Amino acid sequence: GTLKAGFMAWRCSGVSNEELVNNLAASKLLRTPRVIDAFRKIDRGYYAPRSAYDDSPQPIGFAATISAPHMHAEMCERLEPFLRPGMSALDVGSGSGYLCALFAELVSPGGKVIGIEHVPGLVELSKRNLGKDPRGSALIGSGVMEVIVGDGRQGIPGRKFDCIHVGAAAPYIPEALEEQLLPG
Repeated sequence: GTLKAGFMAWRCSGVSNEELVNNLAASKLLRTPRVIDAFRKIDRGYYAPRSAYDDSPQPIGFAATISAPHMHAEMCERLEPFLRPGMSALDVGSGSGYLCALFAELVSPGGKVIGIEHVPGLVELSKRNLGKDPRGSALIGSGVMEVIVGDGRQGIPGRKFDCIHVGAAAPYIPEALEEQLLPG
């Protein structure tokens, strides 16, 4: 049941990215080989300022948090069919840049991920985090991923996406985002 699943998630913490990923996989929160591989390549230690490998949300400043790893695992597993190589994704409320980097890893090669965040300080934080992460830096440098300041409720006018993830609080689904989502 739900209690057991939540209980298992909190037992996934590790002392390294490798141990965290292994624990998420052993708990069946990470199941798809390519998602597991993305989690191995994108080290959460570059994105969480402290307790990076604890399976709990961590404050990142600006009254925001980086979600718990089991939540990122759940999102990547659920969205994996829409995050295949060559596909495109929009991450609204991209915060630390971690989930964007995971998405970018999943759409590579040939895909595109745009993180949009309304807090300029968080965009700067995510760019610094991505710059510290050798793989994140490579994804930015190759053009697979970018992080911008903007009103996520408006998405990116004129663009269409295979996948739109809204990690920010929203009382309703904005019409602009619905219009930017490709069929399927």
